[in-house]
Amino acid sequence: MDSGKVVLGVVAGIAAGAILGVLFAPHKGSDTRDMISSKSTDTINDLKTKVTGVMDSLANKLHSEEKELAEKIKKA
Repeated sequence: MDSGKVVLGVVAGIAAGAILGVLFAPHKGSDTRDMISSKSTDTINDLKTKVTGVMDSLANKLHSEEKELAEKIKKA
């Protein structure tokens, strides 16, 4: 299949989807943007919380490994 036809088909599909999305949107545009903004803020906050938890866990693990290594050095 010709790559030009594939690109044309993809562009046509995206355009058709965008048009149908606008025509059948259940909410006003401003409401939809507010919902997207709120959801993205919640997602970012959740991600920050998870990353902070992972970083704390890694820091605690590193600290305990440092203690264990220091004890082994003292014994040696």
